[in-house]
Amino acid sequence: MKKLTIAYVKKIFKARQASSHKGDHGHALIVAGNKGSMGAAVIATKACLRSGAGLVTVNTPAEQAFILQVAIPEAMYVDREKDEDGFVKFSAAGIGPGMGLGKDEVQLLTYCMAEFKKPLLLDADALNIISVNKSLLNKIPAGAVLTPHPKEFDRLFGKHTTTEKRVAAAIKIAAEYNVVLVLKGHETLVTFKGESFTNITGNAGLAKAGSGDALTGIITALLAEGYNSFDAAKLGVFIHGLAADYTLYQQSVESMLITDVIECLGKAFKFIDT
Repeated sequence: MKKLTIAYVKKIFKARQASSHKGDHGHALIVAGNKGSMGAAVIATKACLRSGAGLVTVNTPAEQAFILQVAIPEAMYVDREKDEDGFVKFSAAGIGPGMGLGKDEVQLLTYCMAEFKKPLLLDADALNIISVNKSLLNKIPAGAVLTPHPKEFDRLFGKHTTTEKRVAAAIKIAAEYNVVLVLKGHETLVTFKGESFTNITGNAGLAKAGSGDALTGIITALLAEGYNSFDAAKLGVFIHGLAADYTLYQQSVESMLITDVIECLGKAFKFIDT
């Protein structure tokens, strides 16, 4: 088991070229939010924008879109029920934060896994949908990034009584399904095709609602920018934790909010890019 260190992360980080424009940094799609859970969409979208995606569009219900457009004017929006363009124009998609478990969401997720041919991340409600529709497990595209916390992992792959058993299962399952598996928690695991890393950044302040939504946004941005799925997951996990460590200069682990962490993403990127 390897460690995600600053020296390793610096090797995979791609510095932004001074002559680049927004089209060079990808168009990310975030499928997130529903009635009562638009905070998840806002958090994932803001983290995606703060992580370098050139363009970010959010797929969310029409009646909730005003929340997103007021909170994040930099993001674009498509109506979940009436999107006629499909996903062709997007460079990568992150699906799940607060999206809900309804019939429309099940159909949308099923469509994405079958038809979207670009990098894909599945989190939160996307994983919860799969956990109650186990036939969808075999439809997850090769190379997709899955980011479960321990309870989501157990709902998908069965109960595990210890962290050690869960980690061992995650390494085996990632290889079996040919996916990048990010098992969130203390020293988050990132594993793909039998190669595994544990993260050294982060702190207990991340043990709050919204942390996973932010990680979805960060990794989706990196996927849209052209990183391969494994590197995007490793870099995203490290940056997410590093930004949380910077946040401790301003907050405590008790007072830290994920929105504080998102505002420290710039410091994390600057540290890696020096």
